[in-house]
Amino acid sequence: MNLIESIRLALVGLGANKLRAFLTMLGIIIGVGAVITLISVGRGVEAVVIDEFQGLGNNLLFVFPGNIDPTDPTAPARAGGAGLTLDDAEALADPFLVPDVLGVVPSYDRPAIVFRGRQETRTTISGTNTEFPRVRNFYPVLGDFFTEADLASGSRVAVIGQSVYEELFEPGEFPIGEDIRINNVNFRIIGLLEEKGGSGFNDQDDVVLVPISTSQQRLFPARRADGKLRVDIIYAQVLDEDRQEAAIIQMEAVLREQHNIAFRDEDDFTILSQSELLGAFGQITSVLTIFLGVIAGISLLVGGIGIMNIMLVSVTERTREIGLRKAVGAKYRDILTQFLVEAVVIASVGGLIGLIVGAIGAAVIGNLSPLLETSVDWNSVALAITFSAGVGLFFGLYPATRAARLNPIDALRYE
Repeated sequence: MNLIESIRLALVGLGANKLRAFLTMLGIIIGVGAVITLISVGRGVEAVVIDEFQGLGNNLLFVFPGNIDPTDPTAPARAGGAGLTLDDAEALADPFLVPDVLGVVPSYDRPAIVFRGRQETRTTISGTNTEFPRVRNFYPVLGDFFTEADLASGSRVAVIGQSVYEELFEPGEFPIGEDIRINNVNFRIIGLLEEKGGSGFNDQDDVVLVPISTSQQRLFPARRADGKLRVDIIYAQVLDEDRQEAAIIQMEAVLREQHNIAFRDEDDFTILSQSELLGAFGQITSVLTIFLGVIAGISLLVGGIGIMNIMLVSVTERTREIGLRKAVGAKYRDILTQFLVEAVVIASVGGLIGLIVGAIGAAVIGNLSPLLETSVDWNSVALAITFSAGVGLFFGLYPATRAARLNPIDALRYE
């Protein structure tokens, strides 16, 4: 019996026992569908993260408080010192100390409820400086950004993001010159930021920017015991991508001096580039994808056991048929091939159905989350079909071997 004839008989057998075949394939369908969906969603999340980091600005370095290990982003930061201050940002902005840095932006962020009349929204209030638009590549589409005079006087002016605008204003309503209230302090809107977007975890448009002096002194007191004003993070734009390493060395020297860190003592801050941050998030998403893949793999394992079980039942049901075929000249390899092919066909058909289910699942998730673009590529298709066929081959080997080893005389006597 040739291979094509074995495949034809296997398909005929599936058609004759549709319900049993479907139940046998169910584990494979669920497993392959889950793998396809997870791969598609994982790549969509990766694309969103890449776009979001690219949208933060060009050639950026990030300064975080504490000592963070970028190779192990899940590990907690080793705290030390008292964090970052506004003095640190001003020192990093000095072109004589750090010549390879083009601009520095400190950020002091706190959540708050913003009111406009009877409308309200919970958002992030970000205190920053006048360098923000250029360094972060994030400009007002209406109105203006605050000035050095606003920063020096602690003016109560605000620039709002698109998400905040949608919550507080009617479509088409002009926001410039309108008042909002933050922590019972009135602010005048002077600008509306362009739309940036972002993931569901970090909407860059859901923000209100105010002068950092106003934020630290009028909204959320930031003065430490030593009199310095704390900040949460510092963004630094490098003159050129090729000068990132030089800029990091310069910044480390300035911050160590600012924090009075001795020669052999460990830094109490961390400087990371966009690529390092992206790599750290990539590790997190990879670990999550592997974990979910293991769960999907359990479904494939269950499906494989189901195939083995049904093939053993099939061997028992067809014992006399096997004996008759051996009596008329069928060889060991003919019986082995027939049952192996049947197991592989069952698994492969289940894999194809699972592929369709996975593609539908990815499309549904993509439609539910407009920011997430999911797609099924040929690598995923090849992986699904190959893996499901491999499962059928592995779990069909024992039943096929058992069938091929049957003694023809004993098989013909089987009742």
